Amino acid sequence: MKELKGRDFHPAIIMNIGLIGLPSVGKTTLFNLLTGLEIEISGFSSGKVEANLGIAKIPDERVDFLTKMYSPKKVTYANIEVIDVPGLVSGSSTGKGVGNQFLNNIRKADLLVHILRVFNNDDVVHIDGSIDPMRDIETVNMELLFADLEVIDNRIERIETSKKITKENLQELEVLKKCKEGLEDGLLIHSLNLNEEEKDHLKTFSFLSEKPMILVANLDEDQLSSGYPSKDALQDFSKNTGTPLIELCIESELEISKLEPEDREMFIEDLGITESGIDKLSRTAYDYLGLISFLTVGSDEVKAWTINKNTIAKKAAGKVHTDIEKGFIRAEVCKFEHLKEYGSMAKVKEKGLASLEGKEYIVEDGDIINFRFNV
Repeated sequence: MKELKGRDFHPAIIMNIGLIGLPSVGKTTLFNLLTGLEIEISGFSSGKVEANLGIAKIPDERVDFLTKMYSPKKVTYANIEVIDVPGLVSGSSTGKGVGNQFLNNIRKADLLVHILRVFNNDDVVHIDGSIDPMRDIETVNMELLFADLEVIDNRIERIETSKKITKENLQELEVLKKCKEGLEDGLLIHSLNLNEEEKDHLKTFSFLSEKPMILVANLDEDQLSSGYPSKDALQDFSKNTGTPLIELCIESELEISKLEPEDREMFIEDLGITESGIDKLSRTAYDYLGLISFLTVGSDEVKAWTINKNTIAKKAAGKVHTDIEKGFIRAEVCKFEHLKEYGSMAKVKEKGLASLEGKEYIVEDGDIINFRFNV
């Protein structure tokens, strides 16, 4: 995790993402790009089975700007916890390869990021002998599906053979059978369009195929400009399943990230990269999961707080401290764009662009908020 000199950064973890995929597709390279760590790339293909864990700081130009304005003692960006697990192979759900250890490592993830090999490199042999990202999607999805089916079958049997079946058990059983039917048709649970009540019955299971997923096509430099054979198929799959797809040249971005800033800009321009990997991944994750950030500022700390869209001011106050939510009076709100345009909070207020909002105010992305409260 890269840090500004002379500043203390305190992590505010907003989500946990699991990097998944077949061996040698670029998972650990992406992990190093996101976290700034230097984990050995060949580790998993040489018998290592432990997961790598790191923190990725989400870049935020608003926090950068406010840091220069307020010179705070602390600067807190939103952070993602990243788990890089050994490559999954066909049969992992039944214990092959690293098997259940792989599956257990990602059960607590809020979001799965499936890295797909698209790049050409004769020195890196694909485990299945050829490059076919659509086949790889099916391989990984089937392992998630089989792992969930086993859990569902065991739970259904337990309920049906129980001497006492409650009303809640019957409701749970109905949802489980609906999930089983979907899985047997090759559908992941997150694509079954379950309602909130149905999802509540599944909360204790941490089903792997219920987790939101983002696909990352890992390209080489030539493919960035010229395209690649499976592009149309991947885009169709993304559209038809509602699974976001992003394209990255992970190895090149990692090399560029190690350069001096002035050299970095030149190489990024040459490759035609308009948005960094962490920017693209975090933006996609925020949009997909329905997340936004509001900001708090001052000489002590500038901090980004991540919340769900449509969160009311009183609930947002609870992110800062439960006492602020309990004693909420008003929220002083200023739009970041206005502060940036006019250069000071005093001028924003002078222009009548700051407002006092009540507890039902729906917080918007980029709101700078000072909560008034009384405990």
